Amino acid sequence: MVQTGGTLVVSAPAKVNLSLHVLGKRSDGYHELDTVMQKLDLADTIKIQRLSEPTIQLSCPDSDLPENDTNLVWKAAAAFLRETCLEKESGVSIILEKNIPVAAGLGGGSSDAGIVLVTLNHLFGANLSEETLIRLGSPLGADVPFFVVPHCSVRAGGIGDRMKPVPALTGFSLLLVNPGFSVSTAWVYGNFTLTRADKDSNLSDSRENADTLAGFSPLYNDLETVTIEHYPEIAAIKRFLLDNGASDALMSGSGPTVFGLFPDRANGDESDLQRCAALLVEKYGRGVFVTRPLGVN
Repeated sequence: MVQTGGTLVVSAPAKVNLSLHVLGKRSDGYHELDTVMQKLDLADTIKIQRLSEPTIQLSCPDSDLPENDTNLVWKAAAAFLRETCLEKESGVSIILEKNIPVAAGLGGGSSDAGIVLVTLNHLFGANLSEETLIRLGSPLGADVPFFVVPHCSVRAGGIGDRMKPVPALTGFSLLLVNPGFSVSTAWVYGNFTLTRADKDSNLSDSRENADTLAGFSPLYNDLETVTIEHYPEIAAIKRFLLDNGASDALMSGSGPTVFGLFPDRANGDESDLQRCAALLVEKYGRGVFVTRPLGVN
């Protein structure tokens, strides 16, 4: 967080799901999850300034994102101002500079919303508790609470609002590949059929592997089969990563972004990673990112 004059400049990091188990559908329509998420150094940049008039000004330069009350960032700001009873006397100006692909399974919109809540809490000196910020963020999206907490990696349950820190991913670079099309999270969950056998398996697997994911094997995503069935290119990207130096590969979230894990070499040799990235850039251009996991919890 950097302050320039009255403006705070903050980073909103992307995330990947190292595991994602869908345990069932709740009576309120949300899905019960068991997921391990890791923040990355790929990030959006957000500039926030307090205003003396009761308005929310949102600008998203060089993107097609809406700059109105349909944007998660706008909704987060409005929720904060309502909670603090400031909506009739104060406002905010927010400039959102996107680097994270939209609707890509990388949590970009959720990160932007969560970081806005945290930043406004600091900017206004509101001293809202972490629990309150999570409560404000949860209705905005299942991943938003993760970006409210300071931990780099968590295991999350419920609808993503029950979290405990787990060891952060170390010893790997990640190669992200976004194939250039968007996937609706609502569509993926709507097409996810949860059989009793799958449920039993998922519960067993997630409990068994919960404390061994620091080794990050195996990676697993229940939603992957749904998305791959309609977008087989995702499977092709996974295969390409595995055939070109990745130790493991997985679709993140509801997709369509796929990430490959490339182990750090003792001699600093990144030739596999760089060669693989260069080949993928030829096909996917700006949809290819080399990134690192964020720090230690």
